Amino acid sequence: MKYKDYYQTLGIERSATLDDIKKAYRKLAHKYHPDVSKDPEGEEKFKEIAEAYATLKNPEKRQEYDDLGKRPVGENFAPPPEWQQEYGAGGSSFDDVDLADLLNAFRSGGHARNRKEEHRPLPGEDYSVTVTVTLEQVHSGGETDVTIELPEYDDNGLMHRVTRTFRVTIPKGAGEGQRLRLAGKGGPGHRGGRPGDLYVVINLAAHPLYRISGRDLLFDLRLSPWEAVLGTTVEIPTLGGKLELKVKPGTSSGQRLRLVNRGLPAQQGAAGHLYAVVQIVAPKSITEKERELLEHLANISEFKARESNSKEAA
Repeated sequence: MKYKDYYQTLGIERSATLDDIKKAYRKLAHKYHPDVSKDPEGEEKFKEIAEAYATLKNPEKRQEYDDLGKRPVGENFAPPPEWQQEYGAGGSSFDDVDLADLLNAFRSGGHARNRKEEHRPLPGEDYSVTVTVTLEQVHSGGETDVTIELPEYDDNGLMHRVTRTFRVTIPKGAGEGQRLRLAGKGGPGHRGGRPGDLYVVINLAAHPLYRISGRDLLFDLRLSPWEAVLGTTVEIPTLGGKLELKVKPGTSSGQRLRLVNRGLPAQQGAAGHLYAVVQIVAPKSITEKERELLEHLANISEFKARESNSKEAA
């Protein structure tokens, strides 16, 4: 029997935590998955990664594997005495036994070769696909289509890949990275096993107006200098429609004006807020009359912007 270094396969230390093991598996499985990998050996690597993960994610299997000790990859070795007693009676050889099968058999108390001959049902593989949705869809809820290539068995038992499209309901308040489960829509089961699940991962599309900060939304509100000084009422867009916002006299650039609960809704708890971030915009050209009025204001005004900043800093 040849030794396989499952830790090396996943690129982790022997002291790795279960979290480390899962992260390494997800990264490598995505890289070498037959659906996405261009590597001619990708499918074989994917199988090796899955085999290593199946052993190391299970505490009992991992302990049994660790008890074998560390050896050079591919080295022929004989299992420990207790394994010989369990499977080696009658002088049987381990040369044609795979390490993964022996680990499975040892855990369940059956012979490795018999393990290969079992016809127990196996569940299908879970798949995931990312769908990009708009803030408007998240605000109100809605539906969208997702398309993914999935394996399927024909009447002769041969597997091939087919493109499937599913109609998915986007719940109101769905968040970035949220997973929606479509039960039984993943890979087919084996020997009568249940099909796997399909997970739809939410990705929020960039918006031409709003910036996202958790459940809060921010957008730039452009004001003229006199609107900021005198105050005004402006009409602003929200995901739920247009609203009027009162700007108080003396509003400064960079100030945030909050509209409570007008951000993104939440599936649980309160919605986020909408913040209008004030940007005071000076005109690039003015009339002669406007220049006269501004020069007159500059001569009579006692307001000193830089002195005001110094006093605030103090």
